[in-house]
Amino acid sequence: MQTQSDENRPVKILMIEDDPEFAELVTEFLAQHGMEVTNYEDPFLGVSAGVGNYDLLLLDLTLPGMDGLEVCEEVVRKYDIPVIISSARSDVEDKVKSLQLGADDYLPKPYDPKELHARILSLLRRYNKSGGRQAPPSEYEIRGDTIYHRGEAMHLTPAEFDILSQLIRKQGITLSREQLINESKVMSDSSQKSLDVIISKIRSKLGNPKAIQAVRGVGYKLL
Repeated sequence: MQTQSDENRPVKILMIEDDPEFAELVTEFLAQHGMEVTNYEDPFLGVSAGVGNYDLLLLDLTLPGMDGLEVCEEVVRKYDIPVIISSARSDVEDKVKSLQLGADDYLPKPYDPKELHARILSLLRRYNKSGGRQAPPSEYEIRGDTIYHRGEAMHLTPAEFDILSQLIRKQGITLSREQLINESKVMSDSSQKSLDVIISKIRSKLGNPKAIQAVRGVGYKLL
């Protein structure tokens, strides 16, 4: 991760991508914007290439011998760098799983390299401001059957308590609608529309409509 002392050096990107033509295209484009890309077609070589020495990982999912989701899980567990999934796999479950494992962004192929460049810059700005993937101090505390927000007890219905508790325990991680409903103790048979209503009421009680972010096509994340 770059700091002020080394901000003039090129951004170093580790790419794990088994399509050499695509990798070359991305590498040449990003090089025009001061970014050095090192690509590994073999995921085993990629994860042993000193991941912590790079500023960002650009990761394909369909790889030889090791699924990209496994690579994502290992990198997020061991290293503190942003991860962008770059994949032609169109299964929504792949997107959901990637974000749940801790990937920071998911960019479906094909895409314009300009969009990739913009997303890389956005992620690096956020990481440099926060000092990495560290979770911010939580404004929430769960004590028994009560949730405290900034020290104040919240008055929640059982369903609201259930959903907000899940989001608090996985704060900063996107939870799919299905996961929130299926892991609920009080609304397992409820529709996704009911979930949206509950989320809306929780936002209102938090006094901040942006506290719970809707991730399009996936679910919700507590910021």
